Amino acid sequence: MSLTPESLVNKSLALVSPPHTYSQLNELMHAPNSSVDDISAVINTDPALATRLLKVVNSPFYGFPSQINTISRAITIIGTRELTNLVLATSVMNSFKGIPNNLMNMDEFWRHSLACAIAAKYLAQHCSQRTSEQFFIAGLLHNIGCLVIYQSVPELAKEAINSARFGHELIYKAEQRILGFDHTEVGQALVHAWRLPISLEEVVRFHHMPSKAQQFPVEVAIVHVADVMVSAAEFGHSGDQHVPSLDHDAWELLGLDASVLPEILQQVSDQLDDLASLMKSS
Repeated sequence: MSLTPESLVNKSLALVSPPHTYSQLNELMHAPNSSVDDISAVINTDPALATRLLKVVNSPFYGFPSQINTISRAITIIGTRELTNLVLATSVMNSFKGIPNNLMNMDEFWRHSLACAIAAKYLAQHCSQRTSEQFFIAGLLHNIGCLVIYQSVPELAKEAINSARFGHELIYKAEQRILGFDHTEVGQALVHAWRLPISLEEVVRFHHMPSKAQQFPVEVAIVHVADVMVSAAEFGHSGDQHVPSLDHDAWELLGLDASVLPEILQQVSDQLDDLASLMKSS
């Protein structure tokens, strides 16, 4: 059977199931009679998850002045949608076990992904996006297709990583030569299989080529810029040792002043390590 993004995702799904608690919460959010208590009850069935969520909500990432001690209170303070996105984030970060360290250092992978997530959220705020929290999950998942490749075809993944590193090219270009497709296509197939929002599909698929985004160009442009920023600042990596080129049309679309970038990178630096340790299981 020939390799396709869908075949790799199907192989990976045998090991990594869709985030179950997220799916339950998503259904509740769209149910007309659901309540905060219903949502809290679902989260509290997983004590480890509930504990991680409360630690994140009480971290400097949110900066609330008083302690938040219950999931119900957290929902009241940050909202159901944001807490549901945190459930998705921490669930995914604690999936994809068994990827060998000599292929990909997972601490470095999630460090890069989280840095992109934090940067994307703050970029969105500077771009006056009203729901900036959705950009956090978009930044976190932008390279999720890499993990499917590393898990499903580790030998070919290693070949692509080495080819990119020593051939001085971006890894998605090496993947296209070796696999016939790249991690953005695999990531899109996974996001689709997990029934995540269409906006995430487009971000994952086009974060290297934001000009091709059709439905969500601003979301894609923000994650693209965040990815370039944190790659240049060397906040971890996902197998790529080179900084992707900035798409100037994406930059122009956002209308940002370059003077905000050092401030955002400082926020990433201040929050990254603590957030990474809180969101991963002990």
